[in-house]
Amino acid sequence: MNESNGYNGTNHSSMIKKSRLTRIAGIAATTLILAWPRPTVAGNVPAEAPLTLETAIHLVRENNPALKAAADEITAADARVTRSRSAYFPQITASGGYTWLDTVSEMSFGGGAPIQFMPHDNYDAKVTARATLLDFGKRGNIVNIALTGKKTAEQSLELARRELSWQTVQLFYGILFLRENLLVEEKQIAALNKALEYSTKRYQAGAATPFDLFSTKVRIAAARNRMLDLEHELRRSELNFRRLTGIAENQPLALQGSFAVHPESGHQESGLIAQALKQRIELQLSREHETAAKLQRSLVKKEGLPVVTGSISYGVTNGYQPDIHEFRNNMAANVHLEIPLFTGFRNSAERQESAALVRAAAQRKLDTEQQVKTDVEETLHALQTASEKMTTSEVQVQQAELAAKHARARYENGMATALDLLDTEAAYSQAELVRLQAAYAYVLNTYTLKRATGEVFW
Repeated sequence: MNESNGYNGTNHSSMIKKSRLTRIAGIAATTLILAWPRPTVAGNVPAEAPLTLETAIHLVRENNPALKAAADEITAADARVTRSRSAYFPQITASGGYTWLDTVSEMSFGGGAPIQFMPHDNYDAKVTARATLLDFGKRGNIVNIALTGKKTAEQSLELARRELSWQTVQLFYGILFLRENLLVEEKQIAALNKALEYSTKRYQAGAATPFDLFSTKVRIAAARNRMLDLEHELRRSELNFRRLTGIAENQPLALQGSFAVHPESGHQESGLIAQALKQRIELQLSREHETAAKLQRSLVKKEGLPVVTGSISYGVTNGYQPDIHEFRNNMAANVHLEIPLFTGFRNSAERQESAALVRAAAQRKLDTEQQVKTDVEETLHALQTASEKMTTSEVQVQQAELAAKHARARYENGMATALDLLDTEAAYSQAELVRLQAAYAYVLNTYTLKRATGEVFW
């Protein structure tokens, strides 16, 4: 009986210990879960997510300081519009003053005490409203010039967005191209190393000369030098890409894109030119500049016309009879006509200047139209050339790959020299690079055509 009680006590004690251990383990697990660092999410996109071109352009629009500056210029232009419209409203001011006079007018009658007509201490306080009543449309011209400036600022912002987006496209695909180019060089170096291994075995067997080894090593060194240049260019492009997009240096650039494109045909030159003349931001800006020059010329022509202004004042002052020391309410109204008669030939000089600026704006618009047409024609030709190169380079790669396979087999069987093998491997790598360059040129020219025709891709 006692033995049974002892066993039960031991069992009960072990159960208590297990319960305590379970609670301690649960508390430790909960603490560990709460303290475990959670992944940081920036912009609801994980840091490891691939970066597409659309996302990169969005980052540029959100983070680039140049675009923020252009947006602030629109705000400033809008403020200038409000300031120009203020001329339609009366300008209300409050003023007050004190004047002390030592010699004042006075007169005595019949030897009596002199009568003083004005006090020594003069006080004046009033509120005045002034307004332009007639100016023959000058204020309207000034407001229209300010509105044109606002439109110019808005179009300048769109132009900045387009140019920065175009730079982003160039850097985005430039980085992809350089990375693919590095892969081609690595593939060539691997093939050259394999050729060097075969040459070494044949040299040890007495079937090859030291010239074969040295030729292969020279080509390997040249390929590594090209890789160093490509890596430097890639680093420079990545730094500029990070500057535009605002991506941190410690965040990887996992770009998602390819050059697997299919050339399109059927671009109508006349239709694209008409689209460009309608949509290009540069032409819209040139039209706004011409409109602003015409408005300025109209304003200058009105400088010689009369201006009618009016004002009304209400206030308190002293100095009125019979009690010159008493403050009294007073009111005054005024209408003023001003006619310029001679301005030292300023108006004639301003008219000549404004007329010259109108002619210059018209010539700039004409030059912009011609440049737009040239851009579309050049881009279409470049796009067609890249498309043809893609077709021919594909055949060239297939032939070069087949030639490289035969050259390797012939060299391993002693039927070809090391120089033949190296030339064939170099031709294969060059063909792959030409195909890559053609695809890269086609992709860039596709966006260049969108930019030339004014199509929105940003």
